[in-house]
Amino acid sequence: MIRVLHSVSNMDRAGIETMLMNYYRHIDRTKVQFDFICNKTKPGAYDEEIKAMGGRIFHTPGLNPVKYPRYLKYMKKLFDEYPDYRIVEAHNGALGVYALHAAKVNNIPVRIFHAHGASITKDWKYPLKLVCKAMLPSNMNKHYTCGIEAAKCYFGEKTVAAGDYEFIPNAIETERFLFNGEVRERIRKQYNLQEKHIVGHVGRFMKQKNHVFLLDVFKELTNLDNSAFLVCLGDGELLKTIKNKAETLGITDKVLFLGNVGNVNEWYQAFDCFILPSVWEGLPVVGVEAQTADLPCVFSDSITEEISLSDRTTFLSLKKSKEQWAKCITEQFRLVERRNTAELIKSKGYDITTEAVKLENKYLELAGGKI
Repeated sequence: MIRVLHSVSNMDRAGIETMLMNYYRHIDRTKVQFDFICNKTKPGAYDEEIKAMGGRIFHTPGLNPVKYPRYLKYMKKLFDEYPDYRIVEAHNGALGVYALHAAKVNNIPVRIFHAHGASITKDWKYPLKLVCKAMLPSNMNKHYTCGIEAAKCYFGEKTVAAGDYEFIPNAIETERFLFNGEVRERIRKQYNLQEKHIVGHVGRFMKQKNHVFLLDVFKELTNLDNSAFLVCLGDGELLKTIKNKAETLGITDKVLFLGNVGNVNEWYQAFDCFILPSVWEGLPVVGVEAQTADLPCVFSDSITEEISLSDRTTFLSLKKSKEQWAKCITEQFRLVERRNTAELIKSKGYDITTEAVKLENKYLELAGGKI
Protein backbone atom coordinates (compact mmCIF):
# COMPACT_ATOMS: atom_id res chain seq x y z
CA MET A 1 0.00 0.00 0.00
CA ILE A 2 1.18 3.53 -0.78
CA ARG A 3 0.20 6.67 1.13
CA VAL A 4 -0.47 10.02 -0.54
CA LEU A 5 0.01 13.09 1.65
CA HIS A 6 -2.42 15.90 0.72
CA SER A 7 -1.80 19.49 1.82
CA VAL A 8 -5.06 21.36 2.57
CA SER A 9 -6.36 24.14 4.82
CA ASN A 10 -8.45 21.75 6.89
CA MET A 11 -10.85 18.97 6.02
CA ASP A 12 -14.11 20.87 6.29
CA ARG A 13 -17.02 20.71 3.87
CA ALA A 14 -15.84 22.83 0.93
CA GLY A 15 -15.20 22.23 -2.75
CA ILE A 16 -11.63 20.92 -2.70
CA GLU A 17 -12.14 18.89 0.44
CA THR A 18 -15.39 17.37 -0.86
CA MET A 19 -13.65 16.41 -4.10
CA LEU A 20 -10.86 14.71 -2.14
CA MET A 21 -13.34 12.82 0.01
CA ASN A 22 -15.23 11.63 -3.07
CA TYR A 23 -12.04 10.05 -4.41
CA TYR A 24 -10.93 8.83 -0.99
CA ARG A 25 -14.17 6.92 -0.39
CA HIS A 26 -13.92 5.14 -3.74
CA ILE A 27 -10.26 4.24 -4.17
CA ASP A 28 -9.08 0.80 -3.10
CA ARG A 29 -7.62 1.72 0.28
CA THR A 30 -5.71 -1.56 0.46
CA LYS A 31 -3.64 -0.11 -2.40
CA VAL A 32 -3.74 3.67 -1.88
CA GLN A 33 -4.31 5.50 1.40
CA PHE A 34 -4.83 9.25 1.85
CA ASP A 35 -3.30 11.32 4.65
CA PHE A 36 -3.72 15.06 5.20
CA ILE A 37 -1.53 17.89 6.42
CA CYS A 38 -3.88 20.64 7.57
CA ASN A 39 -2.61 24.19 7.92
CA LYS A 40 -5.39 25.30 10.24
CA THR A 41 -5.84 23.92 13.73
CA LYS A 42 -9.64 24.02 13.49
CA PRO A 43 -11.07 20.48 13.32
CA GLY A 44 -12.72 19.57 10.04
CA ALA A 45 -16.14 18.03 9.43
CA TYR A 46 -14.51 15.07 7.67
CA ASP A 47 -11.88 14.32 10.34
CA GLU A 48 -13.62 11.40 12.00
CA GLU A 49 -14.52 9.77 8.69
CA ILE A 50 -10.90 10.08 7.56
CA LYS A 51 -9.64 8.41 10.72
CA ALA A 52 -12.26 5.65 10.38
CA MET A 53 -10.96 4.92 6.89
CA GLY A 54 -7.38 4.66 8.14
CA GLY A 55 -6.17 8.13 7.20
CA ARG A 56 -3.81 10.28 9.24
CA ILE A 57 -4.36 13.97 9.95
CA PHE A 58 -1.45 16.26 10.80
CA HIS A 59 -1.57 19.93 11.78
CA THR A 60 1.32 22.16 10.71
CA PRO A 61 2.29 25.48 12.34
CA GLY A 62 0.49 27.23 9.47
CA LEU A 63 1.46 29.06 6.29
CA ASN A 64 2.66 32.31 7.84
CA PRO A 65 6.03 33.32 6.34
CA VAL A 66 7.30 34.18 9.83
CA LYS A 67 6.61 30.59 10.88
CA TYR A 68 8.25 29.03 7.84
CA PRO A 69 11.33 27.76 9.73
CA ARG A 70 8.95 26.07 12.19
CA TYR A 71 6.95 24.69 9.27
CA LEU A 72 10.07 23.18 7.66
CA LYS A 73 11.19 21.73 10.97
CA TYR A 74 7.74 20.19 11.49
CA MET A 75 7.70 18.67 8.02
CA LYS A 76 11.20 17.23 8.39
CA LYS A 77 10.14 15.55 11.62
CA LEU A 78 7.00 14.22 9.89
CA PHE A 79 8.96 12.74 6.97
CA ASP A 80 11.53 11.25 9.34
CA GLU A 81 8.79 9.61 11.37
CA TYR A 82 6.95 8.35 8.26
CA PRO A 83 9.68 7.56 5.72
CA ASP A 84 7.28 5.67 3.42
CA TYR A 85 5.86 8.81 1.78
CA ARG A 86 6.69 9.08 -1.92
CA ILE A 87 3.88 11.40 -3.03
CA VAL A 88 2.92 14.83 -1.70
CA GLU A 89 0.03 16.66 -3.37
CA ALA A 90 -0.70 20.32 -2.63
CA HIS A 91 -4.19 21.85 -2.93
CA ASN A 92 -3.51 25.24 -1.31
CA GLY A 93 -3.26 27.44 -4.39
CA ALA A 94 0.04 29.32 -4.64
CA LEU A 95 0.71 28.69 -0.94
CA GLY A 96 0.95 25.01 -1.80
CA VAL A 97 4.62 25.70 -2.49
CA TYR A 98 5.20 25.42 1.27
CA ALA A 99 4.39 21.71 1.24
CA LEU A 100 6.10 21.09 -2.08
CA HIS A 101 9.33 22.79 -1.06
CA ALA A 102 9.35 20.89 2.23
CA ALA A 103 8.84 17.69 0.25
CA LYS A 104 11.67 18.58 -2.14
CA VAL A 105 14.25 19.30 0.57
CA ASN A 106 13.25 16.03 2.24
CA ASN A 107 13.76 14.08 -1.01
CA ILE A 108 10.12 13.16 -1.66
CA PRO A 109 10.27 12.11 -5.34
CA VAL A 110 6.70 12.90 -6.47
CA ARG A 111 5.51 16.45 -5.82
CA ILE A 112 2.10 17.20 -7.34
CA PHE A 113 0.60 20.64 -7.53
CA HIS A 114 -3.17 20.33 -8.00
CA ALA A 115 -4.64 23.48 -9.59
CA HIS A 116 -8.21 24.21 -8.50
CA GLY A 117 -8.58 27.96 -9.04
CA ALA A 118 -8.48 29.93 -12.27
CA SER A 119 -7.39 33.11 -10.51
CA ILE A 120 -5.57 34.27 -7.39
CA THR A 121 -7.58 36.13 -4.76
CA LYS A 122 -6.34 39.69 -4.35
CA ASP A 123 -6.44 39.88 -0.56
CA TRP A 124 -3.78 41.04 1.89
CA LYS A 125 -1.78 37.88 1.11
CA TYR A 126 -1.67 38.67 -2.61
CA PRO A 127 2.02 39.76 -2.75
CA LEU A 128 3.02 36.62 -0.84
CA LYS A 129 0.94 34.47 -3.20
CA LEU A 130 2.69 35.96 -6.23
CA VAL A 131 6.09 35.11 -4.74
CA CYS A 132 4.91 31.59 -3.92
CA LYS A 133 3.46 31.12 -7.42
CA ALA A 134 6.83 32.08 -8.93
CA MET A 135 8.48 29.38 -6.81
CA LEU A 136 6.09 26.60 -7.83
CA PRO A 137 7.85 25.43 -11.03
CA SER A 138 11.10 24.61 -9.22
CA ASN A 139 9.33 22.66 -6.48
CA MET A 140 6.62 20.67 -8.29
CA ASN A 141 7.23 17.96 -10.85
CA LYS A 142 3.68 16.85 -11.63
CA HIS A 143 0.79 19.03 -12.77
CA TYR A 144 -2.79 18.07 -11.85
CA THR A 145 -5.79 20.26 -12.58
CA CYS A 146 -9.59 20.30 -12.41
CA GLY A 147 -9.83 22.25 -15.66
CA ILE A 148 -8.01 24.06 -18.46
CA GLU A 149 -8.41 27.57 -17.04
CA ALA A 150 -6.97 26.52 -13.68
CA ALA A 151 -4.07 24.86 -15.51
CA LYS A 152 -3.37 28.03 -17.48
CA CYS A 153 -3.41 30.08 -14.29
CA TYR A 154 -0.83 28.01 -12.44
CA PHE A 155 1.16 26.17 -15.12
CA GLY A 156 1.14 28.68 -17.96
CA GLU A 157 0.07 28.58 -21.59
CA LYS A 158 3.16 26.68 -22.78
CA THR A 159 2.65 23.82 -20.32
CA VAL A 160 -1.01 23.56 -21.29
CA ALA A 161 -0.21 23.71 -25.00
CA ALA A 162 2.32 20.90 -24.52
CA GLY A 163 -0.27 18.80 -22.69
CA ASP A 164 2.04 18.50 -19.70
CA TYR A 165 -0.71 18.07 -17.13
CA GLU A 166 -3.19 15.51 -15.83
CA PHE A 167 -6.90 16.35 -15.85
CA ILE A 168 -8.47 15.13 -12.61
CA PRO A 169 -12.21 15.81 -12.85
CA ASN A 170 -14.17 16.98 -9.83
CA ALA A 171 -16.06 13.71 -9.93
CA ILE A 172 -19.04 12.98 -7.69
CA GLU A 173 -21.17 10.08 -6.45
CA THR A 174 -23.63 10.37 -9.32
CA GLU A 175 -26.39 8.23 -7.80
CA ARG A 176 -26.64 10.42 -4.70
CA PHE A 177 -27.42 13.54 -6.71
CA LEU A 178 -29.85 12.22 -9.34
CA PHE A 179 -33.25 13.84 -9.15
CA ASN A 180 -35.60 12.24 -6.64
CA GLY A 181 -39.15 13.59 -6.45
CA GLU A 182 -39.88 12.01 -3.07
CA VAL A 183 -36.84 13.66 -1.48
CA ARG A 184 -37.83 16.96 -3.04
CA GLU A 185 -41.30 16.88 -1.51
CA ARG A 186 -39.99 15.76 1.89
CA ILE A 187 -37.44 18.58 2.19
CA ARG A 188 -39.83 21.24 0.94
CA LYS A 189 -42.54 20.08 3.32
CA GLN A 190 -40.13 19.90 6.26
CA TYR A 191 -39.25 23.58 5.81
CA ASN A 192 -42.74 24.67 4.70
CA LEU A 193 -41.52 25.65 1.24
CA GLN A 194 -43.99 23.71 -0.90
CA GLU A 195 -45.31 26.78 -2.73
CA LYS A 196 -41.97 28.54 -3.15
CA HIS A 197 -39.66 29.03 -6.11
CA ILE A 198 -36.40 28.10 -4.41
CA VAL A 199 -33.13 29.59 -5.56
CA GLY A 200 -30.28 27.49 -4.21
CA HIS A 201 -26.66 28.40 -3.53
CA VAL A 202 -23.88 26.24 -2.10
CA GLY A 203 -20.57 27.83 -1.26
CA ARG A 204 -18.19 29.01 1.42
CA PHE A 205 -18.91 32.52 2.69
CA MET A 206 -15.86 34.33 1.33
CA LYS A 207 -15.33 37.22 -1.11
CA GLN A 208 -14.73 34.89 -4.05
CA LYS A 209 -18.31 33.57 -3.91
CA ASN A 210 -19.84 37.06 -4.24
CA HIS A 211 -22.65 36.71 -1.71
CA VAL A 212 -23.28 40.48 -1.53
CA PHE A 213 -24.14 40.44 -5.23
CA LEU A 214 -26.21 37.28 -4.74
CA LEU A 215 -28.39 38.96 -2.12
CA ASP A 216 -28.80 42.11 -4.21
CA VAL A 217 -29.93 39.97 -7.15
CA PHE A 218 -32.33 38.05 -4.94
CA LYS A 219 -33.80 41.30 -3.61
CA GLU A 220 -34.60 42.26 -7.21
CA LEU A 221 -36.02 38.77 -7.80
CA THR A 222 -38.51 39.20 -4.96
CA ASN A 223 -39.85 42.26 -6.79
CA LEU A 224 -40.57 40.06 -9.83
CA ASP A 225 -41.71 36.91 -8.04
CA ASN A 226 -43.36 37.07 -4.63
CA SER A 227 -42.90 33.31 -4.16
CA ALA A 228 -39.10 33.46 -4.57
CA PHE A 229 -37.09 32.01 -1.69
CA LEU A 230 -33.30 31.74 -1.27
CA VAL A 231 -31.52 28.85 0.48
CA CYS A 232 -27.78 29.21 1.15
CA LEU A 233 -25.69 26.24 2.26
CA GLY A 234 -22.17 26.72 3.58
CA ASP A 235 -20.18 28.43 6.29
CA GLY A 236 -17.31 30.88 6.39
CA GLU A 237 -15.85 34.09 7.73
CA LEU A 238 -18.40 36.34 5.98
CA LEU A 239 -21.55 34.50 7.05
CA LYS A 240 -22.44 37.02 9.77
CA THR A 241 -21.83 39.94 7.40
CA ILE A 242 -24.09 38.41 4.76
CA LYS A 243 -26.82 37.72 7.31
CA ASN A 244 -26.65 41.39 8.31
CA LYS A 245 -26.91 42.33 4.64
CA ALA A 246 -30.09 40.26 4.30
CA GLU A 247 -31.55 42.09 7.29
CA THR A 248 -30.65 45.47 5.81
CA LEU A 249 -32.37 44.50 2.54
CA GLY A 250 -35.48 43.39 4.44
CA ILE A 251 -35.46 39.85 3.04
CA THR A 252 -34.68 37.75 6.11
CA ASP A 253 -38.12 36.13 5.92
CA LYS A 254 -37.29 34.92 2.41
CA VAL A 255 -33.75 33.62 3.03
CA LEU A 256 -32.58 30.50 4.84
CA PHE A 257 -28.94 30.20 5.94
CA LEU A 258 -28.33 26.57 6.90
CA GLY A 259 -24.54 26.47 7.31
CA ASN A 260 -22.67 23.25 6.54
CA VAL A 261 -25.08 20.36 6.20
CA GLY A 262 -24.58 16.67 5.55
CA ASN A 263 -27.47 16.37 3.07
CA VAL A 264 -26.52 18.84 0.34
CA ASN A 265 -27.54 16.19 -2.21
CA GLU A 266 -31.11 16.29 -0.88
CA TRP A 267 -31.29 20.07 -1.02
CA TYR A 268 -30.43 20.03 -4.72
CA GLN A 269 -33.67 18.10 -5.21
CA ALA A 270 -35.64 20.78 -3.39
CA PHE A 271 -34.18 23.70 -5.37
CA ASP A 272 -35.80 25.07 -8.52
CA CYS A 273 -32.71 26.92 -9.75
CA PHE A 274 -29.05 27.01 -8.77
CA ILE A 275 -27.03 30.22 -8.83
CA LEU A 276 -23.27 30.71 -8.56
CA PRO A 277 -22.19 34.33 -9.15
CA SER A 278 -18.54 33.79 -8.17
CA VAL A 279 -15.86 36.35 -8.97
CA TRP A 280 -13.67 33.43 -9.98
CA GLU A 281 -13.62 29.63 -9.79
CA GLY A 282 -11.71 26.72 -11.18
CA LEU A 283 -14.29 24.12 -12.07
CA PRO A 284 -16.73 24.09 -9.13
CA VAL A 285 -17.82 20.74 -7.71
CA VAL A 286 -21.18 22.26 -6.78
CA GLY A 287 -21.81 23.00 -10.45
CA VAL A 288 -21.38 19.32 -11.28
CA GLU A 289 -23.64 18.31 -8.39
CA ALA A 290 -26.40 20.77 -9.36
CA GLN A 291 -26.41 19.63 -12.99
CA THR A 292 -26.53 15.99 -11.91
CA ALA A 293 -29.79 16.87 -10.14
CA ASP A 294 -30.85 18.42 -13.50
CA LEU A 295 -31.18 21.89 -12.03
CA PRO A 296 -31.23 24.96 -14.25
CA CYS A 297 -27.97 26.74 -13.35
CA VAL A 298 -27.03 30.41 -13.64
CA PHE A 299 -23.26 30.93 -13.47
CA SER A 300 -21.24 34.11 -13.67
CA ASP A 301 -19.14 34.28 -16.82
CA SER A 302 -16.09 34.42 -14.55
CA ILE A 303 -16.56 30.66 -14.21
CA THR A 304 -15.08 28.50 -16.94
CA GLU A 305 -17.58 27.25 -19.50
CA GLU A 306 -16.04 23.81 -18.96
CA ILE A 307 -18.59 23.50 -16.16
CA SER A 308 -21.43 23.44 -18.70
CA LEU A 309 -22.32 19.74 -18.79
CA SER A 310 -26.03 20.00 -19.57
CA ASP A 311 -28.32 22.14 -21.71
CA ARG A 312 -29.61 23.93 -18.61
CA THR A 313 -26.68 26.24 -17.94
CA THR A 314 -26.66 30.00 -18.45
CA PHE A 315 -23.64 32.29 -18.08
CA LEU A 316 -24.14 35.97 -17.23
CA SER A 317 -21.61 38.74 -16.89
CA LEU A 318 -21.24 40.27 -13.45
CA LYS A 319 -21.39 43.59 -15.32
CA LYS A 320 -25.02 42.87 -16.14
CA SER A 321 -27.53 44.62 -13.91
CA LYS A 322 -29.07 42.90 -10.93
CA GLU A 323 -32.42 43.30 -12.68
CA GLN A 324 -31.12 41.33 -15.68
CA TRP A 325 -29.86 38.57 -13.39
CA ALA A 326 -33.20 38.43 -11.60
CA LYS A 327 -35.13 38.24 -14.86
CA CYS A 328 -32.88 35.40 -16.05
CA ILE A 329 -33.59 33.45 -12.86
CA THR A 330 -37.35 33.82 -13.29
CA GLU A 331 -36.99 32.25 -16.73
CA GLN A 332 -35.32 29.20 -15.17
CA PHE A 333 -38.39 28.54 -13.01
CA ARG A 334 -40.23 27.45 -16.17
CA LEU A 335 -38.02 24.37 -16.47
CA VAL A 336 -40.06 22.21 -14.14
CA GLU A 337 -39.41 18.78 -15.64
CA ARG A 338 -36.39 17.09 -14.06
CA ARG A 339 -34.63 14.30 -15.95
CA ASN A 340 -32.31 11.43 -15.03
CA THR A 341 -28.80 12.59 -15.92
CA ALA A 342 -26.83 9.47 -14.98
CA GLU A 343 -25.62 8.68 -18.49
CA LEU A 344 -24.84 12.31 -19.24
CA ILE A 345 -22.64 12.74 -16.15
CA LYS A 346 -20.83 9.47 -16.78
CA SER A 347 -20.25 10.34 -20.43
CA LYS A 348 -18.72 13.67 -19.40
CA GLY A 349 -16.26 11.90 -17.08
CA TYR A 350 -17.62 13.06 -13.72
CA ASP A 351 -18.75 9.75 -12.21
CA ILE A 352 -16.55 8.92 -9.22
CA THR A 353 -16.76 5.13 -9.48
CA THR A 354 -14.96 5.30 -12.82
CA GLU A 355 -12.64 8.22 -12.13
CA ALA A 356 -11.40 6.93 -8.75
CA VAL A 357 -9.96 3.84 -10.41
CA LYS A 358 -8.11 6.03 -12.91
CA LEU A 359 -6.62 8.22 -10.17
CA GLU A 360 -5.69 5.18 -8.09
CA ASN A 361 -3.75 3.80 -11.06
CA LYS A 362 -1.97 7.14 -11.58
CA TYR A 363 -0.76 7.11 -7.97
CA LEU A 364 0.40 3.51 -8.19
CA GLU A 365 2.31 4.28 -11.36
CA LEU A 366 3.94 7.36 -9.84
CA ALA A 367 4.94 5.56 -6.66
CA GLY A 368 6.53 2.73 -8.59
CA GLY A 369 8.20 4.68 -11.34
CA LYS A 370 10.77 7.43 -11.67
CA ILE A 371 9.97 11.07 -12.33
